[in-house]
Amino acid sequence: MARMNIVIGSGPAGTACAAALLARGEPVRMLDGGLTLEPERAKLVEKFRRSQPADWTATDLAAYQSGMNPDVGGVPTKLVYGSDFPYREADERLGVHYQNVGLRPSLAKGGLSNVWGAAMLPFVERDLKGWPLSSTALAPHYSAVLPLTGLAACRDNLEKFFPLYTNTPTSLRPSQQAQQLLDTLTRHQTALAGAGIHFGQSRLAVRGNLPGENSGCIYCRLCMYGCPYGHIYTSADTVTQLQLNPNFRYEPGALIHRVRESAAGVEIFGQDLATGKPQQWHGDRVFIAAGTIATTRILLRSLEAYDQTAWLKDSQYFLLPLLLLKRTRGATRESLHALSQIFLELFTPDGPEQTTHVQIYSNSDLVSGAIANTFGPLQRPLAWVMRDLQERMLVAQGFLHSDHSSRIAVRLKKENADEPERLELKAEFNPAARSEVQRVVRKLTRHTRKLGALPLPVMLKFAEPGRSFHTGGTFPMSRQPQGFQTDLLGRLPGWNRVHAVDATIFPSIPATTITFTVMANAHRIGSEAGR
Repeated sequence: MARMNIVIGSGPAGTACAAALLARGEPVRMLDGGLTLEPERAKLVEKFRRSQPADWTATDLAAYQSGMNPDVGGVPTKLVYGSDFPYREADERLGVHYQNVGLRPSLAKGGLSNVWGAAMLPFVERDLKGWPLSSTALAPHYSAVLPLTGLAACRDNLEKFFPLYTNTPTSLRPSQQAQQLLDTLTRHQTALAGAGIHFGQSRLAVRGNLPGENSGCIYCRLCMYGCPYGHIYTSADTVTQLQLNPNFRYEPGALIHRVRESAAGVEIFGQDLATGKPQQWHGDRVFIAAGTIATTRILLRSLEAYDQTAWLKDSQYFLLPLLLLKRTRGATRESLHALSQIFLELFTPDGPEQTTHVQIYSNSDLVSGAIANTFGPLQRPLAWVMRDLQERMLVAQGFLHSDHSSRIAVRLKKENADEPERLELKAEFNPAARSEVQRVVRKLTRHTRKLGALPLPVMLKFAEPGRSFHTGGTFPMSRQPQGFQTDLLGRLPGWNRVHAVDATIFPSIPATTITFTVMANAHRIGSEAGR
């Protein structure tokens, strides 16, 4: 059998792993669901891409932004270009059943990177207790994946704790509201640091601008609906780049069910998505990067581990509106990027040792729409009140370390031979998670003047487990793996050629953004496996 590395999944983990293997001169065959945007939607995106914001019609904008239906609790499901293709068919095809769980899988080309927020922070040592490797081991791989994603960032206070891992970040202009908040935070930087609150501009996998150049973001406000110009990174972009390499082959339309290892190599069993016809592939090694739900399903099926519980760890997500102490006039009309503007990192001496991560968003059409929807039929008579709120309102998205969050039980079930298998996900709530979120909110409220914004605890939204999409850990890495644990290359006990490489193998889920480390760790495994 000819040597061949098979990568399952085209999300950030799969593409980073494939890039590492190709850099070693190894051949890669990528199997993927590969669902993409509907042709009629793609035509609309192309129409926007070939024009300027001033030329967009109200009718086209309404179609582009359709389906999100924002309210003060956020959006029920984040779409892209008005489409649900990142989630389409996944629950049905994978047989997933949920109980109080917000996480969803993807069979799309690029996976959930089609709908992510593009936030990029590395994990740091203080948050990696219990991991069998250090941030130092990940450092060269953080640097290696940044040419794939790009990074819009600046050198500021956060760099003391969170390295940039690049000398050539691009820049994004803060919104007027964000700059106002940053100015206030900077005036009180020393006092805030004494309270364990550190801040800086957000770091985003976005094509920003270099000095003297304007080839990146044009501040069209559409980020949350999908960038028509392709400036927000998705791993589908990397698939396109990898296809230029003659050692890489991309095969969409595959649904993978299980794998089997032998001394000669690996066998992968699945089916054709379009026809349902069984399929089988052979390779020297397989790297599973199908996303936490699908990867867990593949491994449980491969182990025939029915009615056994694997625990999915989660980073508790909460949503907290903030009200600027000073109104920012014109915020609803400003040309801006609508992704996270500011990061707050809480290293609290009066709480857990791990970091709490907060992303602050300024005005966008979603924020304005949520406020307008709250006013309902009173929008016109109370227009001045509504506009004042829209020009003051910020939204903070917060995340806790998994040590202080709820978790999700995952079980593969099959009652009898005549019934299809199902994967059951059931939330197990941790009451300490709500207490910890409330402690964070109280801390921010105590520092209202120094923050320059008033938290609104009455509008706090506490999400169900999995809603952050920062999840993993069903098969955690260990130096001496047992049971459902894996080694440092993502291999279960007794296995040599089957590697899980996504967040499924994280021993814990730190609060800081997950995708950067997912890619770095997958790149590490792709660089080291089989040498």
